[in-house]
Amino acid sequence: MSVEIDAGSREAIIARNNATVDQHFHNENADGIDLAIAVYTDDIVWEVPARGLLLRDKAAVKAEYLKIFEAMHVHKITNLHRFATEEWVFDDSIFEITILTDGFRNCPFPPGTRCSMRLTHAFQMRDGKICRENGYEIWRRADDTDRVNDDIPADAKVTVFD
Repeated sequence: MSVEIDAGSREAIIARNNATVDQHFHNENADGIDLAIAVYTDDIVWEVPARGLLLRDKAAVKAEYLKIFEAMHVHKITNLHRFATEEWVFDDSIFEITILTDGFRNCPFPPGTRCSMRLTHAFQMRDGKICRENGYEIWRRADDTDRVNDDIPADAKVTVFD
């Protein structure tokens, strides 16, 4: 069954969904993690298929994030594309990081490796909250010029941390 939504309502829902994802990303750090998790529904599904991770509990997701934060040093984030509908928000980015510890469960590279990870998020939304977060990771050594060959749009937002 399809529900008709007028353009004003559709735009408002999409804007709300984007704002929710913005809040989530802005707080993906050790200090803000509670605010990042606050935008999840109680029945969150958090999945990272490339590393075989599937979590269905806010506390478990928080614990996983805290291990990830300790496991990496972020050098640069390049935000390539984002688009949203009433039910989904998709975000495509490149993270340039150095792996510091074993905190990335099932990571294909050992600590000490500088990586360029292409990361596409698919957020399923329900009533302004995230009910599913799928993170599709493509892990590459940063110095692998055969595999690190991304089409970066002129309007990409680049944030350098060091």
